[in-house]
Amino acid sequence: MQHKLLDLVEKASLREDALKFEVGDTVDVHCRILEGDKERIQIFNGVVIAKRGSGTREMFTVRRIVAGEGVERSFPINSPKIAKLVVKRHGRVRRAKLYYLRGRTGKSVRLAERRARKDEVEATEKS
Repeated sequence: MQHKLLDLVEKASLREDALKFEVGDTVDVHCRILEGDKERIQIFNGVVIAKRGSGTREMFTVRRIVAGEGVERSFPINSPKIAKLVVKRHGRVRRAKLYYLRGRTGKSVRLAERRARKDEVEATEKS
């Protein structure tokens, strides 16, 4: 149990627009990159293999394959450096951490597509 005062202070740092995704989803993370005095958006796409932490310390890890080599990057969920997160497809998984994907190559890295749940279908129809 966390201290109530700590929760109150952390509440100011949380995102207003909560990122909605789960482990196993293939996502595009739009990151803000500062180069000198210019700012640009760089997209990092891959599969979410882990989520951990809570509150302002909540993070997620995205894995992708670049030139035959696996690349992983961890992002704080509440970071202002993340412009937006787009879910490309939902993967069907049965565990919270997908570290077993690190040892796989080729087609065995792919995850089966998850059928949309009833509440997800209703949310997409409204927008």
